[in-house]
Amino acid sequence: MRLLIVGTLRGELITAAKIARERGASVAQVDGVEAALSHLRQGKGADLLMVDVQIDIRALCEGLAAEHMSAPIVACGVSNDKRAAVMAIDAGAKEYIPLPPDPELIAAVLEAVSRTETSIIFRDESMARVVQLAKQIAGSDASVLITGESGVGKEVMARFLHEKSKRATKPFVSVNCAAIPDNLLESELFGHEKGAFTGAIARRIGKFEEADGGTLLLDEISEMDVRLQAKLLRAIQERVIDRVGGQRPVPVDIRIIATSNRNLLEHVKAGHFREDLLYRLNVVNLKIPSLRERPADIIELAGHFAKKYAQMNGLPNRIISHDAKRLLLANPWRGNVRELENTIHRAVLLSMGAEIAPDAILTPEGESLAQSASDATARKAAELAEAATRALVGRTVADVERELILDTLDHCLGNRTHAAKILGISIRTLRNKLNEYSADGLDIPEPGTARVAMA
Repeated sequence: MRLLIVGTLRGELITAAKIARERGASVAQVDGVEAALSHLRQGKGADLLMVDVQIDIRALCEGLAAEHMSAPIVACGVSNDKRAAVMAIDAGAKEYIPLPPDPELIAAVLEAVSRTETSIIFRDESMARVVQLAKQIAGSDASVLITGESGVGKEVMARFLHEKSKRATKPFVSVNCAAIPDNLLESELFGHEKGAFTGAIARRIGKFEEADGGTLLLDEISEMDVRLQAKLLRAIQERVIDRVGGQRPVPVDIRIIATSNRNLLEHVKAGHFREDLLYRLNVVNLKIPSLRERPADIIELAGHFAKKYAQMNGLPNRIISHDAKRLLLANPWRGNVRELENTIHRAVLLSMGAEIAPDAILTPEGESLAQSASDATARKAAELAEAATRALVGRTVADVERELILDTLDHCLGNRTHAAKILGISIRTLRNKLNEYSADGLDIPEPGTARVAMA
């Protein structure tokens, strides 16, 4: 873990730095806000900033935000300065550590910040197959495309690959391509030279150089502008990048992992994504199933989150009741693991008894999850019924009958006997209907086949 101390190193901060080193952190130190920003611009990186409370923390936070750099900030100061602590948290610090430092408190903060959720929690067989494939290819340098719905845990899988790779001791750098405007993403990825454009007040090292030797995660790659994709393709192919405004290429040694919740093949067909870039990224595809497709993981993950948030909030560790488990299993989890985690977090905070009961399993709006799921199911059923009704309007009975018979035959791969049983008609009636359709020039599937249009 990379710790950057911001502030003049007095006795207390020297002690804090020593404790951090003993706990395995690499420690760097700068005197003030501009020096900290300069340190990060140079691509040296930091997983945590420990900032003297006398430093202008608000200015530091604003400087980081202006340059799309992020790192958690922990303020530290003399233990009796409560007003300074409150102001530091209000300015953007995540925590406040009183000085002189307590070794166990320093250790706890370092552990909380450096702990990555790389231990993938699973029990379902469908997820086990994905994890097994991830373990198999983690040691290679092959580019990996991780796909799946929003919230399934694509970044967790990316971190898992990094931690299992030969690059595990080097940086893991993540860029959310959807969160950064197109006109800034190029600079974010490749860096820029001073004066390259308005606002480029100093050289900035991009994420490619920051990740040198390690892994670069391009999150939601489908949102990248197609013009920037050409430059990305060159960087992947030739292992060199060009800073914006730069005069010479810069070599980089990284492994690329990309994620997407969209169908990139459809994006290619629509002209929004380069086909050659897709092939470069998709050497190995890890498709993470949605949570509703791996029901055995729901209770396993719920138990993990219940324990995690009980410890985090200093609350007793409550088991999830049988009725609450049934409620969790019945929910469709459209937000996948992220939605489940938030739901269990709320349940831990709201629970009062010895167990987490169904009445603590609520939506963000405070509604019962059971009622929410019931309402959603009812709405879906009504929508499907209305759609089916609209689809029949204006069509003759003969048209509907013909489509039903042929679709059923496709479903049965041309097996007449099976299709007749499903339709509730005799095999003779079915054959007569099929003879009529064939005489009209329609394609009738032979046994063991289905119509090409329906395949």
